[in-house]
Amino acid sequence: MSFNQEFDEHGAWRKQFALRLKLLSEWLSDHDLLEAGVRERLDQLHAQVKNDKITVAFVAEFSRGKSELINAVFFAGYGRRIMPASAGRTTMCPTELGYDAEVPPCLRLLPIETRLQPQSLMDWRNAPDKWERVNLDVNDPQQLARAIQKVAEVRRVTPAEATSLGFWDEETPDDNPPLGSDGLIEVPKWRHALINMAHPLLKQGLVILDTPGLNAIGAEPELTVSLLPQAHAVVFILAADTGVTKSDLTIWRQHLATLGQGQEARLVVLNKIDTMWDALSSPEQVQLQIASQRTDSADILGLSPLQVLAVSAQKGLLAKVNRDDLLLKASNLMELETALGQGLLGQRRKILGAAVANGMQALRQETGRLVHTRARDLVEQIQELEGLRGKNAGTIKQMRLRIEQEQADFDASGAKIQAVRSVHLRLLKDLFAMLSTTHLKDAVTGLARALKQPGIKLGVRRAYGQTFERLGADLAHADRLAGEIQSMLEGSFKNLNAEYGFSLQPPTPPKLAEYGKDLALIEKSHLQYLSLGNALRLAQPEFAERLARALMSRLRVVFETAVNEVELWNKSAAAQLDAQLRERRRNFGRRIEAVSRIQQAAGGLDERIRELQSQQAQLHLMDAKLSELTDQLLAAPQREPAPGAEAVAA
Repeated sequence: MSFNQEFDEHGAWRKQFALRLKLLSEWLSDHDLLEAGVRERLDQLHAQVKNDKITVAFVAEFSRGKSELINAVFFAGYGRRIMPASAGRTTMCPTELGYDAEVPPCLRLLPIETRLQPQSLMDWRNAPDKWERVNLDVNDPQQLARAIQKVAEVRRVTPAEATSLGFWDEETPDDNPPLGSDGLIEVPKWRHALINMAHPLLKQGLVILDTPGLNAIGAEPELTVSLLPQAHAVVFILAADTGVTKSDLTIWRQHLATLGQGQEARLVVLNKIDTMWDALSSPEQVQLQIASQRTDSADILGLSPLQVLAVSAQKGLLAKVNRDDLLLKASNLMELETALGQGLLGQRRKILGAAVANGMQALRQETGRLVHTRARDLVEQIQELEGLRGKNAGTIKQMRLRIEQEQADFDASGAKIQAVRSVHLRLLKDLFAMLSTTHLKDAVTGLARALKQPGIKLGVRRAYGQTFERLGADLAHADRLAGEIQSMLEGSFKNLNAEYGFSLQPPTPPKLAEYGKDLALIEKSHLQYLSLGNALRLAQPEFAERLARALMSRLRVVFETAVNEVELWNKSAAAQLDAQLRERRRNFGRRIEAVSRIQQAAGGLDERIRELQSQQAQLHLMDAKLSELTDQLLAAPQREPAPGAEAVAA
């Protein structure tokens, strides 16, 4: 199955899940089970699946056919090239293709001069007025291709300006772009491009990252320490006739070998195998040459030969446009699409499926406790009323007085419950402070100062080590604090359960120590810039400033994610307590109402018991329906059509 087909099915499952989640939410609301903690969990699950993005980054040195490969895999349906893929340099700036329903189809371009300003790329994303915008007509392939051609635009600048922008360094002349006869240097006109269009795959959450060559990659640290490491898969393109060149190997070692994904998330493509189709060689000889290049490339890059695929993007695109099955087979393009579909999407489905399963189990437990509390209250009420059979009016009156006294005692116990809340909130305050942006900035201050020192930064590696050691210690401290809060909740909930008959159960605590893995990956992605080969680049104040901003942006995402997890944990615990308090108060009201009715009518006792037994039966049905609805969502991604509302609304 091709990547496009696999992705279509993945999108269909996401839509099916969203529908079932919406129906579950409506059902819970109809049955008065949509408490604050449950609603928060539902919202998180909905956002998690709705906003799930799959980012595929395409990386290559210039003239490897990268943009042509993107055209062949994703845009052949337009019947022509969409991404610029002519001879020579094409994509001059990092380009992201995605879909945001809130934004009309357009191309947004960030001027290269923004590199001279202190904001990070993340900051610029939140300043849309600073980007040049070109509207796109997705129904007009010619207009679309013409507009996107702008990502290939360049400027000619002086060596001094090229130096400040990060494209020229007198100390490393071999890495510099050629100097023109007019004394000017060609640099990209744009720093970053965002293409928003309603392509079917992009609408379903695919994000394509098209990167420029080595010189442009190295000059934009936020690309290599943030965007590439967060991609779910990386496709590294080589030329089939040359294999791994020196510049290819530099890109691989400096920017790709350090990424945190598993090996299965990387594919190497030997492109342009059609250049090896030789009329003087037999097809078998050509295949042997290609196989040899695959093996050699895999050895050099330290990969399995199965992760190195040989294709012809140009012939594959041509075959798709002309519906030439023989040429498509010869291009091997479908082999690449299958590898992307099965490897990338299979892995992504497992991750998303595990996250959904964890969320659904927590939601099932929270709603199940509510149903259990109601069921237990009904049993107690029935037993209480059964005990009134044959009793006189005085006994019934005494029971009412006893219930009212229990209610008064319970209301007076509010101070105890408030004390539990106060201790919980005090500990949480310390935990949030440990994960706050203010604390994070303080932890990174020393490293930022070391990076901003003029000249060669001899102590910067030590500063990196000390900073990440401190951040790791802070996370470990936060994890211990979370453990203390969990222990406090367990003890408090146990006491409340014993004293008031609650069924409180502390939610699963956040695993903050696991964010240490994210820190390790961030540190690893930065180490490439601390090598001796990058010492001169790091000595440039503009580059060091960009590196510091990129680091802070990435760290902020990690700590904000941790804070979100803590907030969900906190809300789940608080909502559970609120829900059981509310159920207990309702229960007192129902008991008093039942005794009042019995006092007023001789036949009221039997009638009330029958009502409660009927409610018991309905509650059993409700519990079964809840299991059915949550089991549907817990099931592995289904490929059948989602059920209609009438099948779930009962």
